[in-house]
Amino acid sequence: MTDDRHERIRQRAHEIWEQAGRPEGAHMEHWDQAVAEVDGAGKSAAKSPKKAAAKADKPKAAKAEKPAKGPAKAKSPAKKTKG
Repeated sequence: MTDDRHERIRQRAHEIWEQAGRPEGAHMEHWDQAVAEVDGAGKSAAKSPKKAAAKADKPKAAKAEKPAKGPAKAKSPAKKTKG
């Protein structure tokens, strides 16, 4: 890893950590996100940094949310068979 790239990743990971409210124990997630952003910035000139940052700021919980189910349908009574 070049020193310049490493420093950009370190700075970006720190920014991500601060934006997330400085949580403990999430350093690898922040580092991995910073690596993806730094490496992706060089490969994808078409994407604007604002879009990438907005996408990265979405909380993971929002992705996992499922829409609320409607009321349960009433089941008809089971027919008993002789046998």
